[in-house]
Amino acid sequence: MISKAIPLPQLSGFTERNGNWYAEDVPLADLANEFGTPLYVYSRKAFTDAYQAYDRACIDANGKRRARVHYAMKANSNLAVIDCLKKLGAGFDLVSGGELARALAIGADPKSLVFAGVGKSATEIAQALDAGVKCINVESIAELHQINRVASKLQSRAPISLRVNPDVDAQTHPYISTGLKGNKFGIAYNEVLKTYREAAQLSQIDVVGIDCHIGSQITTTAPYLDALDKVLDLVEILKREGIVIHHLDLGGGLGIAYSDETPPDITEFTNTLLNRVADRGFGHLDIVLEPGRSLVGNAGVLLTKVEYLKPGAEKNFCIVDAAMTELMRPALYEAHHGIVPVKTKATKARTYDVVGPVCESGDWLGRDRSLAVEEGDVLAILSAGAYGFVMASNYNTRPKPAEIMVDGKNVYVIRKREYTQDLFASEIVLPK
Repeated sequence: MISKAIPLPQLSGFTERNGNWYAEDVPLADLANEFGTPLYVYSRKAFTDAYQAYDRACIDANGKRRARVHYAMKANSNLAVIDCLKKLGAGFDLVSGGELARALAIGADPKSLVFAGVGKSATEIAQALDAGVKCINVESIAELHQINRVASKLQSRAPISLRVNPDVDAQTHPYISTGLKGNKFGIAYNEVLKTYREAAQLSQIDVVGIDCHIGSQITTTAPYLDALDKVLDLVEILKREGIVIHHLDLGGGLGIAYSDETPPDITEFTNTLLNRVADRGFGHLDIVLEPGRSLVGNAGVLLTKVEYLKPGAEKNFCIVDAAMTELMRPALYEAHHGIVPVKTKATKARTYDVVGPVCESGDWLGRDRSLAVEEGDVLAILSAGAYGFVMASNYNTRPKPAEIMVDGKNVYVIRKREYTQDLFASEIVLPK
């Protein structure tokens, strides 16, 4: 089979120079030699550049802040990553008690934390209220009443917003679409007004905002504007009802270029949304943006060693030491990631399926890739900074890889590699 030529994404922290790939000023081959593979490598420059692209649009010509960035931590929750983003000025969007604990561990201001998620437990709600988060995004009437009960037991007030399901097609993969009426997320558009009325009557609830998030890896602006207009229509109706909205949470979901996608420029995209808010007379609202993938997706790569080259009757296989256990996205979404040798060789290129050692036919990382490689070479799987390590597993009793942060010429281990004995250290066999 002839490999289809698919362009590589444009990356700010990773470059190819004279046949060698670098993370900022450090050769990827050197990192693989020193720390082993599989190995996650992140560029501090890359997510700093992405954050600043958002931040430029959040400040108007007079220096007034129009919006704040709350990083969607589920994309990559390593403490070093979120600490760097906190130092840049980011708040955080959380979807679990564990993510709340991570944010507090790096000293995030609780008032910079928005607690989202479709199935918050009573324990998680209590943790959020005890911490004093900015807001809890409510996903159902049942959850609203649970929050009120928990707040009553704690004798505290619960600041909430309702997550609106606007029934807008984000035109993305169905597994990461969240704004259609058939999705599990949010409160149906025609039930929102009724739910706000109910919230306003509950003893421990403070209505502070409204929220909308329609999906992930969205590469056009139109769905955002459609959803935004529907949410702003609701804000107008709520105002007439005497229910005051203080903040508008626009969610995240802006896509990145994994190959030939052409998502809008971050600053241009953000300006478009914020200008629409202002044009409709809501510029006074506290605006929250919750990017995840677009901050860190192209700020990370996964390094993996070629173990075997296996010719087949219909396919040639490049068997590597990384697998679906390290990078789930190809198996889960049939997602495309660019794959390149970290060092260019004169070896003749052949077309391979890049696959891992896990005992599943779904364990593949790239299909029909033209690669000039030999056994023992190292490959870089690009655009792996989001939904990479955070979705990793120990299936087949495989230890998770180390994570490395590169900052210019400096290299930091930000997560140690697991070892096999770590995986069953907490297990106990039955007594005789």
